[in-house]
Amino acid sequence: MSADLPFWQTTPLDQMSETQWESLCDGCGRCCLNKLRDEDTDEIVHTDVACRLLDTQTCQCTDYLKRHRKVPDCVSLTPEILADIDWLPPSCSYRLLRDGFDLPEWHHLKSGGANGVHNVQASVQGRCISERRAGPLENHLAQWPGEWPKFAPACAKLKKSA
Repeated sequence: MSADLPFWQTTPLDQMSETQWESLCDGCGRCCLNKLRDEDTDEIVHTDVACRLLDTQTCQCTDYLKRHRKVPDCVSLTPEILADIDWLPPSCSYRLLRDGFDLPEWHHLKSGGANGVHNVQASVQGRCISERRAGPLENHLAQWPGEWPKFAPACAKLKKSA
């Protein structure tokens, strides 16, 4: 039976190959938006300001392989740090799988196409500004990056095998 299931339902996140791990990213670009942390409450405050390397239309990094040299505080998401990160968007595939949910129906691994993330407005496409043009982050506070996408159906909870 498990041979019929997709790899993300049978392989623990920390046992995935690099190719499997990288394929989980839906390309939404939300994790590439700048975030602020409230000093008093430790709460994450989202902005609509994108990293200077993010193409705001395709939602892809323009220099993925060299991003750490150009943006030293860029975070490489790994299974080891996934449990400690509190700022991933609710529709993030890594967060969903970590929390026991399946991938959303619009995810490219389920739908077979890359536009689903844009069609349900889960991506930053057309809704953000590059940090090169934005000015102060405090002028760009936004709630939508931390919310479930308005036009996206909910995800199913995965059943734990006994």
